Amino acid sequence: MADATTQGYPPPQPGEKPPSVHTKPVGRRPWGLRWRSSIWFVTLVVGIAITTDLLIYSMIVPIIPFRLQELGYDGVSGLVGWLLFAYSAALVVFTPPIAFLSERHKNRKVPLLLGQAALIGSQVLLMEAPKFWVMAVARIAQGISASVIWVVGLALICDTVPERIVGKQLGLAMMGMSLGFLIGPPVAGALDERFGFRGPFIFGVIVTAVELIGRLLIIERQEAIRWDAAFTTLVPHNNASQANVYGAMQEEKRENQPVDSTQVVREDGEDITEAPTRVPSRTPSRTATAVDASVGDSPEEPSTLSIVGLFLKLAKSPRALSAVFLTLTYGIMISSLEPVLPLYLQAEYGLDVSKVGLVYIAAVVPSFFSAPISGWYADRGGTIISTVLCLLGSLPFWCLIIIRSHLAYFIVMFALLNLFATGTISPVTAEFASVTRSLQGVGYGHVYGAFNVAYGLGSARNAFLLTCALFQLYDHVTSDQGWLALCLFNAGLVVVSAVATVCYFGEIPALQRVIRWTRRRREGADEGEASA
Repeated sequence: MADATTQGYPPPQPGEKPPSVHTKPVGRRPWGLRWRSSIWFVTLVVGIAITTDLLIYSMIVPIIPFRLQELGYDGVSGLVGWLLFAYSAALVVFTPPIAFLSERHKNRKVPLLLGQAALIGSQVLLMEAPKFWVMAVARIAQGISASVIWVVGLALICDTVPERIVGKQLGLAMMGMSLGFLIGPPVAGALDERFGFRGPFIFGVIVTAVELIGRLLIIERQEAIRWDAAFTTLVPHNNASQANVYGAMQEEKRENQPVDSTQVVREDGEDITEAPTRVPSRTPSRTATAVDASVGDSPEEPSTLSIVGLFLKLAKSPRALSAVFLTLTYGIMISSLEPVLPLYLQAEYGLDVSKVGLVYIAAVVPSFFSAPISGWYADRGGTIISTVLCLLGSLPFWCLIIIRSHLAYFIVMFALLNLFATGTISPVTAEFASVTRSLQGVGYGHVYGAFNVAYGLGSARNAFLLTCALFQLYDHVTSDQGWLALCLFNAGLVVVSAVATVCYFGEIPALQRVIRWTRRRREGADEGEASA
C-alpha cells in the first residue's frame, strides 16, 4: 500500500491519481501555502463569495423598478418579473455545462475567477443600460456568475474539507445567504438616497473586486498535494498523515473493509492515536509505484461520464433524487414569499417600502445562526435527523403566520419560520456530498450542479408566475384567502419534503431502518413462541 505520508493534505478523491513519491514539484514553493490551502481559508472565501452574490442580488432588485420608470417604461412590475426570470433561467441553463467542465478539467479556481468577471460586468451593464434588453443580458450574466459560486464554490469546500465536518463547513459558508440579504437592502437604500441609482452599483463593483482577491489567493487541493501541504488547523504540522481518506467513502462502508497491518498516525478530534488503515475492498494493497500506475485506470472516473450518463446515474439514485426534490421545494417556498410578502404587509399593516425592509431584517437575523448549527448537527446526528428537525420545526409557523394579529406577533412568527426554514439547506447540501461518495463516477461539481438546477427551477417557477399573473396575484394576496392558500401550500410542501427525507435520505433511509427493526422484533417474537 502507498505510504500515506506521500499524499499530503487534503487527500486524493476517488478516481484521482495521487502524486508519485518520485515526483518533485517544479518551481518555487507558493507563498502562504499553509493558510492559502487551509480548510478555514477556503470556507471563508466561498462564504464571502456567497455573501457577495446575495448582497448584489438584494441590492439590485429593489432599484431596478425605479430605473425602468426613469427610462420611460410602462408595466414596470411585469418587466421586473421577466428580469427575475432571466436570472433564474440562466442559473438553470448554464449550471450543467459549468458543473460538467469543472469536473472534466478538475479545476475550480479558473471558473471562480471567470464567474467573478461576469458578476462585475453584469453590474456595469445594469448601471449603464439604456434599454431593457441590455438589462436582461446583464441579469443573464449575473445568473451565470451565481451558477459558478453555487456549483464550483461548494464543490471546492467538499474537495478540501474532511468528510466528518463537511456539514459544519457548508453551514458556515451558507451563513453568507443570510448576511447578504441582511446587508443588501439597507445599504442599497442609503447609497441610492445619497449618491443616486449608480451608488449601489459602484459599491457592488468595489465589493466584488475586493472579493476577487480571495479567489486569486486560493490554492486548490490538487496543487497543495504537489507540495505535501499538511498545514491546515486539522492536521498537525509535523507531516503526520491520516488513515482516513476523507470524502472517498461513507464511514459505514469503511467498517466492512479489510484492515492493513501497517500502523499510521490518525487524527481523532484533538488526540493523535495509532490506528490501522482500512483498505478499500476493490483496491488490493500494492506499492506506491503500482498505485501511481493504476489509480487513474478506473473505468468510470468522474471526467469520463457524459452529461447524459451523469443524468441517468443521478436519476437512478433515490437518494440523489430526494435531495434534488428538497432543494426544489426549498426554492419554491423561499422565492414564493419574495413578491407576495411586501404586498401583504402593505395591505394588512400599511407598511411602506422602508418598513417592509425592516421586517425582513428582523426575520433574517435569527436565521443567520441556523445554517451552521444544522450543518454541525448533520455531521454528528446525520443529515436525516437534522433535515427532519428543521422541516418539522418550520411547519407550525407556516400556519401561525396566517393568524391576523399585531405586527410584533407577525415579525416573531416570521423570524422563527426563517430560523428553521434556512437551517434546512445545510444538511441538504451535506447530503449531496454524501451522494457523491456513494456513486462511482459522480463528482462534487456534478451533484452541486443538480442542486443549483433544482433551486433555479424553483425560483424560476415563481418568477414566471409573477410575470404572467401579477395583478391577479396581488388581488388574491390582499385577501385573507390568498395569504391562507399560499401558507398552506408551503406547509404541504414541508410535509411532503419530510416524508421524502425519511424514505430516501441517507445510506440506509430511516424508513428502511424502522422496517428492518420491526421485522427483527417480529422474527424474535416468533422464535420465542416456537421455543416455548
